[in-house]
Order: sequence, then structure tokens, then C-alpha cells
Amino acid sequence: MSLLRVYPSDVDPGTYRESISPEEIAAAAAPAGIRFERWRAGETLPRGATQEAILAAYREQVELLQRAAGFVAADVIRVDPETPGHAELRRKFLAEHTHTDDEARFFVEGAGLFTIHHGGAVYCLLCEAGDLIDVPAGTPHWFDMGPAPRFTCIRLFASKEGWVARFTGSDLADRFPRLGERGLA
Repeated sequence: MSLLRVYPSDVDPGTYRESISPEEIAAAAAPAGIRFERWRAGETLPRGATQEAILAAYREQVELLQRAAGFVAADVIRVDPETPGHAELRRKFLAEHTHTDDEARFFVEGAGLFTIHHGGAVYCLLCEAGDLIDVPAGTPHWFDMGPAPRFTCIRLFASKEGWVARFTGSDLADRFPRLGERGLA
């Protein structure tokens, strides 16, 4: 189940508003410029489907988003507990960072937690299979794949260079829940 928690302060994770319906999540995330949608595949995908099969199943949605948001490329990333270096990869993206391009991800399988810092609020968005999230360029955020990651995502790019993480140096991410903590899957 997708879940959004909006903490009204970028300091105190003690109180929050919670949304679970896709419509409520999209509406609550929109003021921060966060795009959230639910997508359905054009065909049933077997577990472990190839990158080509995944991109073909979601071709219509990917092409619509590419035209609307200016993305020029898409690929598929799959991370699971057997992926070499997954613990190091997790640590790297747990720190608050920005990108010069939007960060758009569609979850085909599994789950991950995007946490976005915007306007004095913190948005913790648990994305699961079927969820699209698009974090606007320049928006401070972090991503948690969990200690035993299992997800497959379509990533969309305006340019590969724009996806390079620029770390803010803030320790804010250390004060908010991680994947698997406090009811976040």
C-alpha cells in the first residue's frame, strides 16, 4: 500500500498527516511540486522480466511522460539483497541531495521510500509497485531502499548528467523514519 506522511516541520518528526489513497497522495504532494500517479501495465509481466519487456509493457505511459516532462531516455534498475554493493548504495542515497533534473521513478516491483524536504515540511512517500513519483529538479530529498532491498523501477532522464547527486551536507535525513521503521512498510 502506498503511503504519504507529511511532517509539518523540517525539525520534529513527532507529528504528521497521513494519506493512503492515490488521489489523496497526489493532492497532498502537489503543493511541493511532487508528481504522484498510479500506472497499470499494458500486459502481465512475469517476475524477473527483462528491461525490454518492462519498457514495452509501460511504453504508452513512459512516452506520455517523456513528452509532458521533457525526458529523453528511460531504463530499468533492479536491486535485491543479492545485488553487489546494495548496502553501500543505500547509505549513499540516505543523505539529503538534489539533482539538476527531475528524478522520476516508476515502481514495477517492490518498494522504496522517497523523502522530500520542501518549504519547511518533510514528505515521506512510500512507493510500491504501480507508483510513479517525479521529484522536481533542485528539490532536496533522499531515498531509502531498506536494508534488504527488493525493487524494480523504470527511471526517466532528461539527461544522464542531470541525475548526478549533489549532497546538501544536512543531517536532516537522520531525524526521519527509514524504510521499515514506524509503520513505513
